[in-house]
Amino acid sequence: MTTLGALGGDAAAKAVTDAVAEAVAALRPAAGRDWSTVRAGRVEWDCRRTAQHVVSDLFAYATQLATRAPDAYRPVEYTLDPPDADAPTALEAIEAGGVMLALACRTAPRAARGFHPYPFRGAGREGFAAMGVAEVLLHTHDMAEGLGIAYRPSAELCGYVLARLFPHVRQGDDPWRTLLWATGRGTLPGEAPVTRWHWYNTPLIEAERLTLEALSVPAVADLALGGDGGHHWVPGGPFEGTREGAGMVASAYDKGALRPEWGSYVLLRREDDRALGSMGFHGPPDEEGRVEVGYDLAVAARGQGYATEALRALSAWALDQEGVRVVTARVEAANTPSRRVLERAAFRPVGHLEEPGGVLVLERRAD
Repeated sequence: MTTLGALGGDAAAKAVTDAVAEAVAALRPAAGRDWSTVRAGRVEWDCRRTAQHVVSDLFAYATQLATRAPDAYRPVEYTLDPPDADAPTALEAIEAGGVMLALACRTAPRAARGFHPYPFRGAGREGFAAMGVAEVLLHTHDMAEGLGIAYRPSAELCGYVLARLFPHVRQGDDPWRTLLWATGRGTLPGEAPVTRWHWYNTPLIEAERLTLEALSVPAVADLALGGDGGHHWVPGGPFEGTREGAGMVASAYDKGALRPEWGSYVLLRREDDRALGSMGFHGPPDEEGRVEVGYDLAVAARGQGYATEALRALSAWALDQEGVRVVTARVEAANTPSRRVLERAAFRPVGHLEEPGGVLVLERRAD
């Protein structure tokens, strides 16, 4: 797996700062030109309008995160002043927007989220950082192409964006080329051109006392290597099953076969943002609309109803997705506590597998 960088607010802030610094350095040699007369590559805007867009996004993302905007964009518009600002002024504004977003990422708590419309109605500090970096990288490419100047951001920044916003895309040997292809700006050998695209932010599923937060690609990579995935765990966590599940997700990502909403979710206790365990899917639904779920809870969190609560929420969410008819689970016949968790979450026994010790199969169907 390509190096994905550190987790946390400081790492997110550094990614934003580095992206802006590289972009401004690349564009500054063309600062003496009139950007309003130059089209920004394949974009239908001129370069000044494109710079304005970058400025607006950086400030807007900082505002959404810093104010924890719950369900809409804040009623604030960010523009260049004056509207016909020259290129040096536009670059100064991009630098200022980068500072503000980096500051918001560095100071926001790990659990802080703000509204963003697509696709899961919100993002945290690493999501907003990655979106900001993506806007800077991609639109600097557009402007540089129009202005006829060289620009190639660092592989680390490209990998940062791909890992956090394009987990369904295999990075390959050249993350920059992959990012350009994934956003309709380039080609990849053996791949069809991309004409429609979108990015992913981390999905959340709310339960009574818990938030189930999909583990990002950098988080599963860290967990699989023995780290904490960027979370504060209760004593004894993360448990071995969590690391094994993270390894499965990391492997799917390396193969370009990951669908992030059908990966692994960390169970977070909302009262203190402590991670209790993980729960997730063994892959996306099959052709029959069947998806399998598994879970793991730290010993210190057991016996308090957390697993049942999370399983109810996750399986209900899955059955609400288009084409999903059945959620299944397997449990060793002798594992009575785990079987009871499943049964309390409306799963019913439907058979068994001929494996050592015996394995029961349970399922929950759509009503």
